[in-house]
Amino acid sequence: MIDLSSALDLVLQSVVSAATRPLGVERVSLSEAAGRVLAEDVHAGAPVPLHDYSAMDGYAVLAEDLAGSGPWRLPVTGECRTGHPTAAFAAGGAVRIFTGAALPAGADAVVMQENTTREGSTVTVQQAPRPGENVRHAGDDLEAGQLALGRGTRLGGYQVGLLASVDRSEVLVARRPRVVVVCTGDELRPPGSPGAPGLAESNGVALEALARVAGASATRGPILKDDPVATRQALEQACAQYDVVLTVGGVSVGDHDLVRPTLAELGAEIVFGKVAIKPGKPVMLARRGACWILGLPGNPASAQVTFSVFGMLLLRALQGDEHPVPERRTLRLARALRQKPGRVGLYRGRARGDEVEILDNQASGATTAIAWANCFAIMPSDVAELAAGAPIEVWMHADF
Repeated sequence: MIDLSSALDLVLQSVVSAATRPLGVERVSLSEAAGRVLAEDVHAGAPVPLHDYSAMDGYAVLAEDLAGSGPWRLPVTGECRTGHPTAAFAAGGAVRIFTGAALPAGADAVVMQENTTREGSTVTVQQAPRPGENVRHAGDDLEAGQLALGRGTRLGGYQVGLLASVDRSEVLVARRPRVVVVCTGDELRPPGSPGAPGLAESNGVALEALARVAGASATRGPILKDDPVATRQALEQACAQYDVVLTVGGVSVGDHDLVRPTLAELGAEIVFGKVAIKPGKPVMLARRGACWILGLPGNPASAQVTFSVFGMLLLRALQGDEHPVPERRTLRLARALRQKPGRVGLYRGRARGDEVEILDNQASGATTAIAWANCFAIMPSDVAELAAGAPIEVWMHADF
């Protein structure tokens, strides 16, 4: 059994040592890029913005023409609108300009409309601007050739917007990991099958959704019964077809826990088999050829917590994500927290402001606390009790 920190390091080291870009890359349109990991450096081909433009509706002027005490009366010699040719500007005059319109050559400031009075072809300026006032200059955001986004960036809406602003319609991204979720156990039945014996299987749909959040192309396999022949056949086939196989149940040491011994028979390399955490001690990472197998415990909270800690990391690392770990904060406990020392406690909590409340029902089989939580609070393995108000590290769910 290894500690949490060592297990996290092993996930990253194993992926990095396997290949620099394990899954390959593909080119996608910006409309398909959100949630993907950038596989190239993107530089600005031209300054952003491309030219000096007005940040306000008003009048383009030369600031030195408004010396001394005002008000100042200037002739209006033209108009600049977005998407139209720029009007000519002459010193001693003003050009009507609208937000986003290119600043005419010779002007160096914009007087806000609110600080002017217009009478026919003349404008009276009440307050003189400084040079550069209300002007956004070419290259304020990015100079030509400057790095806009680096390889390894996970793309969201804001990043896709930046890519569009540097005139990109397509980008190179890491291929999505192909993931299958294989839930095991004679006691399981598909949810929504009323009257059938056994337990409604809840992990598969949760893990499929979480894998997609991590950028994977995920699907669920049929529920796998506790049968050695069927287990071998299913795992062998899954390893041949998918980049990552998520198994649920069957990784402990019980008589019917068949996943780990079957993987050993198939020649898989076991990276680790137990981690000193609670919940989720019997979590396993293995590799067979180019396929990764993450074996999760069967209890719902254990499976979903361990996937959030290790599965998200694995899937994002496989895509070359430069920041594959979730946001971590230090908050204060809303109430005292106790545990039996020996394993790191992963407690489902609700962060509000600078506090975190540990939710009731932390049992490994409970699905309520993890669904109502927005973070995991991490209690060190050698600590038995933390008082209310004590600082504690939390991993936020925003990335889950």
